[in-house]
Amino acid sequence: MGQTVMKANARKVRLTYNGRVLAGFAGATADAFTLFEKFEEKLDQYSGNLQRASVELAKEWRTSRMLRNLEALLTVADAEYSLVISGNGDVIEPEEGLMAVGSGGVYALAAAKGLLAHSQLTPRQIVEESMRIAAGIDIHTNTNLVIEELA
Repeated sequence: MGQTVMKANARKVRLTYNGRVLAGFAGATADAFTLFEKFEEKLDQYSGNLQRASVELAKEWRTSRMLRNLEALLTVADAEYSLVISGNGDVIEPEEGLMAVGSGGVYALAAAKGLLAHSQLTPRQIVEESMRIAAGIDIHTNTNLVIEELA
């Protein structure tokens, strides 16, 4: 809240749909949890089809009176696709499958792009190092990492 860290161990990434989909968020926590629930409903409704569930969530988020004022961004991924979903109706498939949102997101993304292009690090190592770099720049990013991996 402002310049104060209220919960340094918040889990902003979770596995869903029987461990086949990874979802993360940035923004207001209560809003993000509401969106997680809606996203999980869409995944069930569309039999785990990540793209369809994401587009349908974005449409509902943009048009629903209840949802349209929620302040968050979602990142979702399965073995095939990585997507960023916003309340403006955007469903974006990022370049190289790299996604980062939140206050330190641009720093983590830049670090990940550099590490991906110029190192032999594993995806997990790239995530860990990118987050460490972002935490060294952005006061709202920390190094208390919980990393979830798709099977």
